Amino acid sequence: MSTNPTHERFQVAYEGKPPWDLGRPQPALVEIADQITGVVLDAGCGTGDNALFFAQRGQQVVGIDFVESPITEAKRKAKELGVVAEFLQMDALRLPSLGHQYDSVIDCGLFHVLSDVDRRAYVAALLSVTKPGGRLFLMCFSDEEPHDRGPRRIRQDEIRAAFADGWTVESIRPSQFEPNPQSEETFAEGGPRAWLAVIRRGS
Repeated sequence: MSTNPTHERFQVAYEGKPPWDLGRPQPALVEIADQITGVVLDAGCGTGDNALFFAQRGQQVVGIDFVESPITEAKRKAKELGVVAEFLQMDALRLPSLGHQYDSVIDCGLFHVLSDVDRRAYVAALLSVTKPGGRLFLMCFSDEEPHDRGPRRIRQDEIRAAFADGWTVESIRPSQFEPNPQSEETFAEGGPRAWLAVIRRGS
């Protein structure tokens, strides 16, 4: 058993029905799917629903998560769907060890669980695995979410500050996470308020 309390918390969450494990791709990402081009990395992929959506579109996809059980489930789903996608158990702070750069990177719910120190390390790791001119599609809890449940809230200026060096924030727009309807967590109507940011890596 891991001694990392965050790791343990997520391990326990996956023993039940975590609110973020929707069972299908997040609608906000489906809406902008045509922007998410080329080879895709899904950082913090969970049980793989977003990654598998893009794999079904014919794209090469790698999903990573630091908890074993969702990765096992993602592999099972890929086999069941008959699609090719690679799923790896690894810490997102160690992304450079992948030894590859991606055209598009998805972060749907990872950024907002990181500490300030880990956030800086994570952004540096993302820089190393995103191709020059490639884009990060970041979806995180917004400071406009009124309920106090769930992860830390993120302000727009925090996103812009985190990606100030080596990146261009192309857009940040209000969005909402669609939660797992079987989860015991309760949120505002329509799901937790979020920011959906499109951030381009410099050349």
